[in-house]
Amino acid sequence: MSAIRIGINPISWSNDDLPALGGETSLETALSEGKAIGYEGFELNGKFPRTAQGVSDVLGAHDLALVSGWYSGLLAHRSVAEEIDAIASHVQLLSSNGAKVLVYGETADSIQGQAVALAERPRFAGAQDWQAYAHKLDELARFTLSQGVRLAYHPHMGAYVQSPEDIDRLMTLTGVEVGLLFDSGHCYMGGGDPLQMLRTHVERICHVHFKDVRAPVVQMARNERWSFPDCIVNGTFTVPGDGDIDFAALLDALLARDYKGWLVVEAEQDPAVAPSYAYAQKGYETLRRLLEERSRA
Repeated sequence: MSAIRIGINPISWSNDDLPALGGETSLETALSEGKAIGYEGFELNGKFPRTAQGVSDVLGAHDLALVSGWYSGLLAHRSVAEEIDAIASHVQLLSSNGAKVLVYGETADSIQGQAVALAERPRFAGAQDWQAYAHKLDELARFTLSQGVRLAYHPHMGAYVQSPEDIDRLMTLTGVEVGLLFDSGHCYMGGGDPLQMLRTHVERICHVHFKDVRAPVVQMARNERWSFPDCIVNGTFTVPGDGDIDFAALLDALLARDYKGWLVVEAEQDPAVAPSYAYAQKGYETLRRLLEERSRA
C-alpha cells in the first residue's frame, strides 16, 4: 500500500473553466485545507505559479508533493514538433518537482467548456485520421518519457476521445509509451462501465482520477442533452463515497495488477452547493478507509 498515495485536484475549491465556481477561493486555502484533511499532494491548477521554483515554494510551505498537472494539447491540429515546443516547459516544471506523469487533455475542437450538447463533440473522420493522431501521440509520449515524465492520456467529455470505443481504439493504435489516465467519472458519463474499462486497460493505466457520479443526474444529462458545464453545475459529479460508483471494486482491480502511483480525488462541483472542505474530506476518508481495509486483509 505504501506505493499508493492519495492526492487531490484543486477543482474541489475552484474551477479554472468555470471561474464562478470558487473563483474567489485562494490557492493557499485549498492547500492548507487539503493538508489538514490528510492529502499528500496536489495537481496543478491555474492559481499555481508558472515557474518550477514557484510551484516548489508553494507546495513546500505545506509539505505537499506535486502529483501532476493538466496540459491542454492541440495535437489533433499541430505537428509533433509544434506540440513538443509547446509542452516542453510544462514537462520541465513537472519533472523539476518530482511529478512522474503529465495529464494530457486534447482540447483541439473540444466543447468541454462550451454551452453545447455533448453529443456534438468532435470526432475523427475515419481510420486514416485516427492512425495519424495515434502516430503523433506516440512521438509526443516518447519525448515526455525522455524527460522522465510519462504522458497520461485523459479521455474527456466533449473531446475527440470520450466513449469506451474511443478509448479502446486509441489504446490499440498507440504504443505502451502512451499511458492512460483512468477517470472513473468521465468513463461512466461517457457510456462505459468503469470496472470493465479498468480491467481492459489496466496495463496502460499510469494515473488515476477517482471521481464519483450521481447516476440519476447522469441519466438526466443524457436525456436532456446537457453540455459539460451543465453537468458540472447540476451535480453530475461528486467525490468518492457520495455517488454510485463502486470504488472498492476499482481499487481491488488496481491492486491485483500492482498499481503504483496516485489516487487523485477529483470532482467538478459547485463549492457553494458542495462545500469544498467537507467534500474533499469525504473523498479522502473513503479512499483511506478502503486502503486500510485492504492492508489488514
